[in-house]
Amino acid sequence: MKRIILLVFSLMAISGAFAQTSDNSYARPLADVLKDVEKQFNITFKYDKKLIDGKVLPYADWRIRTWSLEKTLQAILSPFDYKYVMDNGKYKIKTYEYSRTTDEEGKDFLDYLKTLYSDKTGWEKRKAELKSCMREALRLPQLIPNKPDSKIILTPKRKYDGYTVENFAIETLPGIYVCGSFYKPLNVKGKCPVMLNPNGHFDKGRYRDDQQKRCAMQARMGIISADWDIFAWGESMLQFDNKLHQLSAAQSIQTLNTIRVLDYLLTLKEADPTRVGITGGSGGGSMTMMIAAIDDRITLSIPVVMLSSHFSGGCPCESGMPTHLCGNHTNNAEVAAMFAPRPQLALTDGQDWSSTVPTLEYPFLQRTYGFYGAENKVKNVHFPAEGHDYGFSKRKAMYEFTAENFGLDINKLKNKAGDFDESKVTLEEEWQMYAFGRKGENLPANAIKGKEALMEVLKKIGW
Repeated sequence: MKRIILLVFSLMAISGAFAQTSDNSYARPLADVLKDVEKQFNITFKYDKKLIDGKVLPYADWRIRTWSLEKTLQAILSPFDYKYVMDNGKYKIKTYEYSRTTDEEGKDFLDYLKTLYSDKTGWEKRKAELKSCMREALRLPQLIPNKPDSKIILTPKRKYDGYTVENFAIETLPGIYVCGSFYKPLNVKGKCPVMLNPNGHFDKGRYRDDQQKRCAMQARMGIISADWDIFAWGESMLQFDNKLHQLSAAQSIQTLNTIRVLDYLLTLKEADPTRVGITGGSGGGSMTMMIAAIDDRITLSIPVVMLSSHFSGGCPCESGMPTHLCGNHTNNAEVAAMFAPRPQLALTDGQDWSSTVPTLEYPFLQRTYGFYGAENKVKNVHFPAEGHDYGFSKRKAMYEFTAENFGLDINKLKNKAGDFDESKVTLEEEWQMYAFGRKGENLPANAIKGKEALMEVLKKIGW
């Protein structure tokens, strides 16, 4: 039977390739090659026809590795900068993703990084090089000095159970605004910790329920909490079409926005500059790791569902600028390690690229923290049955880690039964969280609009 199957496969290859010779580079339509591969390996491809139609593969049948499906796919897809991922049992063909590799390549990458330094001295040198390069890659030396002298815009406070909320708008570059909300504790004496909550690409942005709950609960335990729109989302769309979020500049602008928000918060007399945290999920997790790595004011970092050695964030707002090419290539595991020896909690799950953290990236972090004798300062809480979110279980872990490291009373967030209780949080309508009014009627007169105006501002500051 085995000989018969091999004969059938051989005949299939001959029938498809018989007319091909070196004179025409053994070229065949990619669509035909994929059909043959489906039959030969008993698999199913999934793809957009626009990716395949009209594509011709040179040396097509010479690329088939009958003993290895993986090597075959690599050989026939790489000439077009395509790759494949598993999608419900099918091999989905996608365009090349510069920010994503495989679990195996992530391991190889970390093994390589380990050869670059083996002690604190070697690591400190590497970290300094990475930090300097990342700031340059983000063009922060050009962006940061161009701080407008306008005052922050604040809306009236809304008072709720144990906290208040007020919306803000900060002009971060001439004519460019970032909008968000401050959640502040009620009836707290003395200095308060600060927590930054950069947003990711979750549905409804920062206006979604779980984001409001997270910020409000932080405030209820005594923290000045802030969140804001990512570039060309939310109120930022009053100035920029959502398509502009795909610009590489989005990463630099969002980094600058985070820095500007923190700049303001640390001017508040009630803010404690020795207790400054940052936490976000997905794209917000990418920003969490990056800011924690390059801004020494951060003292607590909690990246959520984003830590990985084989994925650097597929959106230009996470990897559009060449930050991960610094140091002759780095990855988010090493970026997170740059925060050592300060307290860090990585929240991960089993249904996305952070699934490998317990066995791959977390040991790498522990190794780096070990250079400082601070292995107990880094922690991983993994949820193998959960997916890509900042859900209740993850928020509970964040509350506990934050309270422990900021010296706060965690019982303020629990009910009489000792369970975390978010029911006292008032969920607002999206329009209530706008800084510029329900219909954007309060957008400042100097606010620029559109891509051309944006690029002109960036050009003037030496972008």
